[in-house]
Amino acid sequence: MPYTRTRDSLELVLGYALIIGIIWSPDAVQAILSPFALASTLTVVLIRHPSRDDLGFGTRGFVGSLWILAAAAVLTLVSVFIAAQIGTLHPLYKASFGHVAGYVLWTVYQQFLLQDYFMERLSRIGLSSGSAVMLAGVLFATAHLPNLVLTAATLVWGIVSCLLFRRYHNIWMLGLAQGLLGLCFAVCVPDALHHHLRVGLGYLRYHATQPSR
Repeated sequence: MPYTRTRDSLELVLGYALIIGIIWSPDAVQAILSPFALASTLTVVLIRHPSRDDLGFGTRGFVGSLWILAAAAVLTLVSVFIAAQIGTLHPLYKASFGHVAGYVLWTVYQQFLLQDYFMERLSRIGLSSGSAVMLAGVLFATAHLPNLVLTAATLVWGIVSCLLFRRYHNIWMLGLAQGLLGLCFAVCVPDALHHHLRVGLGYLRYHATQPSR
């Protein structure tokens, strides 16, 4: 048991340090480290031979969690309507199918990281259920710094999604719902506030890439 907790603690620290390091690295370094992060986190999770249902990619909880995606769709429609009324609605940055599909796949992977990598290890090191959920939400949110509006939004969603995963244990619905809500956030909140949903070094460099007025 002590060895297992030590291993889980090291995986937590090293995994999060790798993610934060990538977020705060230049584009060239990100291009090299990102595939390594993807491969290493997948390997660490899969080496224990979990089933698809254990991971949340099976049929477990699928039907029961359909309401999550439906609720995200309703919230998106309401938000778009309100944004249109107050004048903040704007086109999506890089609105191509490939860009949107890639973003949604990325949100599914984020849920895999949050639930199967971080939440799983936080639970195994001895934290209570509530503490594990809160800390996982905080880790998820701080990975979006210094984008303050996105950090606030992901703190709420991180906690909510962890609670929902504990109830339904389905990554698909959470990942798709996050993708839909993220796209909604991108078009309803002014770019000047969220910088095309960029985080880390990319957020700070946003103004440098904008044309002078």
